[in-house]
Amino acid sequence: MTTGERIEAATEALNEVIVSRSKTVVIAFLVMTVVFAGGFGLVSTDTDSTDSFTNDLPEQDALDAVNEEFEGPFEASDESTQLVHSGNNVLTKTALVRNLAVLERVEQRDDLRVASATGPAPLIAQTIDPSATTAAEQRRVIESATSAEIRQAIRERSDDPRFTGTVSEDFNPTAASASASVTGITHDVPSDFSDDDLTEIQLAIETIASEESGDIRAFGSGIVDAETGTVIGDSMTLVMPVVIVLLLVFLIVAYRDPIDLALGLLALLMTVIWTFGFLGYSGIPFNQQMISVPVLLLAVGVDFGIHIINRYREETVQGFEPLEAMRTANNQLMVAFVIVTVTTVFGFGANIASDLGPIRNMGIASSVGIIFTFLIFGLFLPAAKLEVDELRERFGVPEFNSEPIASEESTLGRLLAMPAKASQHAPLLLVVVILVAGAGAAGYGAGVDTSFEEKDFLPPEEQPAYIEYVPGPLAPGEYTVTETYNLLEDKFATNQDQSVKIYVKGSFEEDHALEALASPNDDPPSNLAVGEGGKADARSIVTVIQAYADRDPEFAALVERNDRDGNGIPDRNLDIIYDELFASPAAPQAERYLTEDRRSAQVEYAIDSDASQRAAAADAAEFADDFRYTATATGGIVVFAAVTDLIFASAIEGLILAVGLTAVFLVIAYAALERKPLLGIVNVFPILISIAFLIGTMRYLGMSLNALTATILSISVGLGIAYSVHATHRFIDELKESDDALTALITTLSGTGGALMGSMLTTSLGTGALALAITPVLGDFGLLMALSVLYSFITSIVALPPAMLLWARYDESQSLWKRLFAGSKATK
Repeated sequence: MTTGERIEAATEALNEVIVSRSKTVVIAFLVMTVVFAGGFGLVSTDTDSTDSFTNDLPEQDALDAVNEEFEGPFEASDESTQLVHSGNNVLTKTALVRNLAVLERVEQRDDLRVASATGPAPLIAQTIDPSATTAAEQRRVIESATSAEIRQAIRERSDDPRFTGTVSEDFNPTAASASASVTGITHDVPSDFSDDDLTEIQLAIETIASEESGDIRAFGSGIVDAETGTVIGDSMTLVMPVVIVLLLVFLIVAYRDPIDLALGLLALLMTVIWTFGFLGYSGIPFNQQMISVPVLLLAVGVDFGIHIINRYREETVQGFEPLEAMRTANNQLMVAFVIVTVTTVFGFGANIASDLGPIRNMGIASSVGIIFTFLIFGLFLPAAKLEVDELRERFGVPEFNSEPIASEESTLGRLLAMPAKASQHAPLLLVVVILVAGAGAAGYGAGVDTSFEEKDFLPPEEQPAYIEYVPGPLAPGEYTVTETYNLLEDKFATNQDQSVKIYVKGSFEEDHALEALASPNDDPPSNLAVGEGGKADARSIVTVIQAYADRDPEFAALVERNDRDGNGIPDRNLDIIYDELFASPAAPQAERYLTEDRRSAQVEYAIDSDASQRAAAADAAEFADDFRYTATATGGIVVFAAVTDLIFASAIEGLILAVGLTAVFLVIAYAALERKPLLGIVNVFPILISIAFLIGTMRYLGMSLNALTATILSISVGLGIAYSVHATHRFIDELKESDDALTALITTLSGTGGALMGSMLTTSLGTGALALAITPVLGDFGLLMALSVLYSFITSIVALPPAMLLWARYDESQSLWKRLFAGSKATK
C-alpha cells in the first residue's frame, strides 16, 4: 500500500467514525467546550504596550542600568507621577497657586504616598522662602508674594537645570513666561508595591487635578496602563459586534437556512471558547495584538464551515442520502482541511520564531486556535449536521434552501469560470505576465517603512467621526494619554524620544576624565543636534559643573584653579571639585550624570529634529566608540530602534519560514497523496503573488511594518493558502473523473469557487471590521487582513488557472513520455 493509499484509508476511517458515531462525537466536543470555558476566568490582560516588546533587549538592559544609577527631576520612573500644566502662561501667580493647590491635596492623602515633588511652583516658592518645604507652605508663600517677587525668583532660577528642565521650550526668563510645565511627584512605596497599586494612585491624582481650575492633568505609566486596558476592552466592544453582524449577514447568504446558520455560529463560538480557555490555562496574557486572534479564527472557521456545508449540499441535491452525502463530502474535504490546517499553522506559527514576546505569543495562540478550528469544523460540525438533519426529518422541519452557492449553470458559476476559459489559449503568457506584475509590486513594496512607537499602542488624540453614532452602551470612554503625550513632545525640548544617552564606565577622578567625556563632542555625528561652536548639544557632569560655576563665584574660582588649559573643564583635583559640587544646591543635577562612587557617568545628547529614529540610534552607537572609556549607547530611541530592527527581521524571517515550510509540506503532501509533487509549487504561486501586491499596497497607502502589521506577511500565507489548496484539491478530484484539465478547472471554479467567494466576503469584511478599533495599529492590521484575503481569492481565481493548465500539460507530457518509454522497453 502506498503512502497516499494509507492516508486515504486513515481519512476514510476517521470519517466513518464521524458519520457512524456522530452523537458520541457531538457529546465529546460539548464536554471539551465546558472544560475550556473554565479557562476564561483565568485570562489576564497585558497593558504594558511597549515594555513587553523591550524585555531582555541589551539596549533596554543598558537603559535600565542608567535609570537605576541616575535619577533626575524630570525622569518618569516607575514610581513617579507627572502633573502636566499647560496654558498661556503657567508661571503667573494664579497658575502657580493652582499647581500648588493640587500638590497640597495630593500631599494630604497618606494613601498617595508622596515622597517629594519637584517642579517650577515648588522651586519658585523655595527661592522666595527656602524654609517652605511642604506644598501648603509653598502655596501660602506664592499667595503672599508680589508679582515682582515671583518674576525675580523665576529669573534667579533661569540658569538652574532643575528649573529649566521642567518648563516648556518656549520659556522666556525676561517675561517670566512658559506655556507648559511638568511637576514630578515621587512616591515612597514598599517592596511589594505593584503596577495596579501605582495605577490606583495615579488615577486618584488624575481626579484631584481635574477638579482644579486650569489645564492640569496627571500623567504616568499607571494612567497609560489603565487607558491601554480600557482601549483593549473598548476595541473588543466595538469590533466584535460588527464582526458578528457582518458574519451573520453573509452566513445567512451562504447558508440560507437558519438551522445550518445556527450550527455554523455554534462552531465559531466553540472555537473562540477553546482558544480563550487555552490562553487562560497556559498563562498567555491578552493584549492589543491578541484582539486579532479571534477575528482570524472566525475567518478560518467561516471558510471551513462554508466548504463543508456547501460540499454536502452538492451531494444531497444529486439525490444522495445524508449519510452517504456527508461521507463523500468529508472524504473529499478532510485531506484538504488537514493540508489547510498544517499550512495555516505554518503561516501563523512562523511568528513563534520571533525574538519579540508579544509577536511570539500571538503566533502560539493563533496556531493552537487553528488546530482547534480544524477539530471543531472538521469533526464536530459534520457530526452535528447529521444529528440535526436526523432530528429535522423526524420532526418534519422543512429545509429552507439546500442549494450550493454556485454551480456550472448559475450566473455566478459562469463568471467564476471565466479565468479558466481565458487561460486555455495562452497559459504560459498569462503566468509570465502575472509573474512580472508580482515582481514589480514586490520591488515597489520593498521600500515599505518599519516603525515602533509608543503612540502605535495609544488611542488617537481625536476619536474617529463614527464614534458619535455608536450607541451609548458600546461607546468608548474618554482618553487623555495621547493628548498629554503629544503635549510633552511638542512643548519640551528633550525627552526620552528626542534624545540619546551614552552610558560610560570608568574612573572619573582621574585627571583626564572630564576632558575624555567632553572631547568627542567636538566632532558630533550628523544626526545629533549641534549647539554653540558646532559642538554636540550635550548634557553631562561637565555641563553641570560649568552651569554651577556660572552661578557661584567661589566654585568658579575652584574650577579655574584646576583648569590647566583654560578651556573651562577642570583637569586635576577632580575629587575635590566633586565633593564641593555634591555638597552644593546643584547636587541633585550632578547625581543625574555621575554616580556617588564616581565610576559611572551618563551623557545626554539631543538629536536633530529631522533625524529618523534609526539614523539617530545608529549614530549614537557609532559615537559611543569615540569615548576613551567603555561606553554604550542607550535611551528610548536606541531601544525602539532595536525593536524596529527586530520587527523587520521578524517579518522577513516569518515570511521566509512560512513560505518555505508551506512549500515543502505541500510538495511532500501531493507527492504522497497523488504522486504529483509539483502541485505543491503550483499551490504556492498564487499566494506569493498576493503577498507581493499586499506589500506594494502597504507602501502605496503609507503603512509601515510595526508591532502588529509585521505579522501580516506570514499570516497572509496561512490564510491565503487555503484558497488555492481548496481549489487544487477539488481540481484533482475532478480531473480523475473527467480526465480533461479544462473541464475539471471549470467545474472546480464554478463549484468550489462559489464557496471560496462566500468565504472571502465574510472573511475580508469580518477582518476589515478591525479598522473600527480605537488604536490605529489595529485599524491598519484589519485593513491589511481584508486586502490580504481579497488578494488571495483573486489570485486563486485568476493566477491559479493558467498555472494549473501549464502543470496539466507538463504532467500529460511526462505521462506520455513514460508510456512511450514503457512501450519501447516492451518492444525490445
